[in-house]
Amino acid sequence: MKAPRAPESILTPRLLLRRPVAADAEAIFHRYASDPVVTRYLSWPTHRSVADTRAFLTWADDEWDRWPAGPYLVFAQRARQPDTLLGGTGLAFKSLTRAVTGYVFARDAWEQGFATEALAAIVELARNIRVQRLEAVCHVDHKASSHVLEKCGFTRESAHREHFTFPNLAPQKPSEVFSYVLAL
Repeated sequence: MKAPRAPESILTPRLLLRRPVAADAEAIFHRYASDPVVTRYLSWPTHRSVADTRAFLTWADDEWDRWPAGPYLVFAQRARQPDTLLGGTGLAFKSLTRAVTGYVFARDAWEQGFATEALAAIVELARNIRVQRLEAVCHVDHKASSHVLEKCGFTRESAHREHFTFPNLAPQKPSEVFSYVLAL
């Protein structure tokens, strides 16, 4: 059975999540992808140029073409109109029933509940497109991210030493991470 396609945009009480487009490259680069503080605990390298961001957008289009969903950008929305780009989230599929999620937000969007609201929307989306197991990985020192995952119903499955490489911390040295899972 084929999974249903995800909508290209999702509205929450304060946010608009939408599929990225090529015209978003500059905003993504300047708002969060080039910020070494923001990207410290992420699985992808800090973008050094807008060309890196364009490469991400090409990958995002490929994901959307191949799977029922892919990356979303997160915008603050007022009166149902997109306003400020806050960050990104989405799904990366291992199979039609197993996916990985994560999120990234610009510094001025931290500690306002945006990550929790966006992740809750992604959890609901995953349910709607018949994902059965949703996974996330979090660096053991990233307490804020662990808190968001747990608030959204994820349970810590395990801790792995030297399991994951964070290219913006020590690119050659694997770090300890927590594995989170949510059965849907």
